[in-house]
Amino acid sequence: MYFIVSYPAKPGARFDRAYYVGKHIPLVREAWEPYGLEYIDAFFPSAKDSDLIVAAMCRFKDRAALEAAFASARTSEVMADIEKFTNIEPDRHVTNDL
Repeated sequence: MYFIVSYPAKPGARFDRAYYVGKHIPLVREAWEPYGLEYIDAFFPSAKDSDLIVAAMCRFKDRAALEAAFASARTSEVMADIEKFTNIEPDRHVTNDL
């Protein structure tokens, strides 16, 4: 089960890549691994004119694990952390396969 979060490039948008990689991704890992998060990584497009700033992929062992992670007390901390590195509303997608 995959949970994919992406941040579209928008004129005047703020995105702190160092904070995202160094603080947010580790926070997500710490918060959700106990519930079945197996993998998380961030992927940055190589094209300078991309419509995307970053896409992060979270792999959970199954849908129950994903739902348990989102129902956990630490999810509010993960969501509140978003404003520390961006003012962009993320796009979210859940899929069984890639």
